[in-house]
Amino acid sequence: MSKHLFIGLSACLLPWTITTAQVRINDPGRTVERNVEYRANSKVDQGINRGLDKVEEGVMGIFKKKEKPKPAQTPPQTDASSTDATANNNGPASNEPSPKGPASLKSYSKFDFVPGEKVIVAEDFMQDAIGDFPAKWNSSGTGEIVTIDGKPGRWLMLGKKGEYLPEYITSLPENATLQFDLACTNDFNFYSTEFFINMAALSKPAKEFTEWARFPTGKEGVRVSLHPKDAAGTAGHTAFENYAGGEQLIKNEAVLNQFFTGGRNFVNVSIWRQKQRLRVYVNEEKIWDIPRAFQPGIAYNAVVFSLGDMHQPQDQYYVSNLRLAVGAPDTRNKLITEGKFVTHGILFDTNSDKIKPESYGALKDIANVLTENADVKVRIVGHTDSDGDDASNMTLSRKRAEAVKVALASNFGIGADRLETDGKGESQPAGPNTTAEGKANNRRVEFIKL
Repeated sequence: MSKHLFIGLSACLLPWTITTAQVRINDPGRTVERNVEYRANSKVDQGINRGLDKVEEGVMGIFKKKEKPKPAQTPPQTDASSTDATANNNGPASNEPSPKGPASLKSYSKFDFVPGEKVIVAEDFMQDAIGDFPAKWNSSGTGEIVTIDGKPGRWLMLGKKGEYLPEYITSLPENATLQFDLACTNDFNFYSTEFFINMAALSKPAKEFTEWARFPTGKEGVRVSLHPKDAAGTAGHTAFENYAGGEQLIKNEAVLNQFFTGGRNFVNVSIWRQKQRLRVYVNEEKIWDIPRAFQPGIAYNAVVFSLGDMHQPQDQYYVSNLRLAVGAPDTRNKLITEGKFVTHGILFDTNSDKIKPESYGALKDIANVLTENADVKVRIVGHTDSDGDDASNMTLSRKRAEAVKVALASNFGIGADRLETDGKGESQPAGPNTTAEGKANNRRVEFIKL
């Protein structure tokens, strides 16, 4: 049995730790106060006292750092899309290419994940202030919103040992998909905890979510754990468990290749529930496919992330871009019979027409329908949300439609003469642009039968 199943996690919030991607916290006064308290309580001298210098009198929360020796060179990280991250020795970095190079659609050729039809949750933490714990979450531990140099958007840096409940997730229907980005600090210690993902049935969520801790006591739930370093130090590690009536039914462990502190510490996690069946992917790697994971007749209504203890204080996990969608896409029927199919599963880099590789499953889904109906021609129409000006969004939507056409032709052999493109920018919203969920549903690609 892996030692990971007994290791806890407590993400430390010490900003003086050198990180491979600079994490900027906007409340230095509060942060220093917390750090002083942590040093006093934990009595951990090693590594911490070197990083925390005394607070300068008369300067609100600004503290000095003692000079540190030049950090050792670290393995390259996963993403080559940025060039302005600070490269140090502990923490998520995004400015160096992975050994295999940036992920491409081709690398996802075995990725069959197709997101749900309608986005009901989209969490980007933009409504919360940097340095705060997100207002729409509950927790028995702590954490705060940060930014990471070289990575867009905001991240929830998970703190000490505890359970973390996004309260806006109140249902996990029989056809649902959950996606999020996950990162960890570089040189993450083998003895630090796994990152636990619990999908549970809670009658009193505000009270019962704490039952899905390091050692769960909840009655009905499904658990997947991810850890970026196995005992050999050459890959990550994952485990699966499920519970019914408080009894553990299935337990298994496996090697996790994509999530690895030695160079692959930024990943996309995709979870797909189809009735009792659970499929879990980390990047393009399918790590679990359990046919009887969920129990019939149980109303699973919560997602709880949980952490145990950290072996070293600089170890941290980061979460961003949660996306819950419901409904199984009926591509064939809607395109062939109804004449139009809309997908939210073709994703693009921010303000770009570059298709994200995790879009492969959605592209393959539409390509299969077009291959089986060789006489069908379609118009591909791109849509954006309302962020940015009208003209730029119109241009971007047209470029994205053209990028989809190129992907279908080059990766799936669909004749380019069967594909027309158009873009509507923000002019035809599917819903309000006032919420993250509304914007996510407005960012879509339509396929219209000609």
